Amino acid sequence: MEELAGKAGIPVRTLRFYRERKLLPPPRREGRIAWYDDRHLARLRTIAALLERGHTLNGIADLVTTFESGRGVGELFGLDEDAAAPAWTEETPVRLTPEALADHFAGEVTTENLAAALDLGYLATDGEEIVHVSRRLLDVSAALVREGVPLAAVLQAGRQVREHTTAMAEIFATMVRSHLPEEPAGGDGPPRDAAAEAPLERLRPLAKSVVEAELSMALDRLLRGEKEARPPGPDA
Repeated sequence: MEELAGKAGIPVRTLRFYRERKLLPPPRREGRIAWYDDRHLARLRTIAALLERGHTLNGIADLVTTFESGRGVGELFGLDEDAAAPAWTEETPVRLTPEALADHFAGEVTTENLAAALDLGYLATDGEEIVHVSRRLLDVSAALVREGVPLAAVLQAGRQVREHTTAMAEIFATMVRSHLPEEPAGGDGPPRDAAAEAPLERLRPLAKSVVEAELSMALDRLLRGEKEARPPGPDA
């Protein structure tokens, strides 16, 4: 314990206090000997960094509890251990320490927002690190927060968008699978299921173009309607 406290730059009594508050995972025990490792040191450094950013110990304890109850990387990506993005996704996952996540969303990393992001599948856990499922979503969310939109509102909008985009993906997949023939199974060719997925994967860029164009035109209509609804100025 003394060695761990020395590496973390804190008094032993502080380390004992963190243990009592359950801010640290329990050590590995061999008889009466408690073994601490790099995972415990990383947690202590995270606690120190969050304290420097204005988080209270009670708040950190709540974040730790939420963090430890979240889904792991394997569950998020349907893999055993590897956090690398599987071949069927175009999104790039991002590894973050808890303090780096706090820096992305200054003052907005609350227990409620962390729980919402974990529930949406935006975040997963991997040891002492957090993995965000998409670099693009992370950057857009952080940009909206910098503009003044609360993170809670961003996450709620993300939940609503998820429902609509899932429906759009199902519409496109149904159209493709209904009208593009599957290659026959058997022989030396791929299994029928693998062949059925090929057209959808190949035409994926077309689906993305349709969604982007339709969203752009919807925003055009919205902006035009708002402009037409404004009362004319005094010089009109």
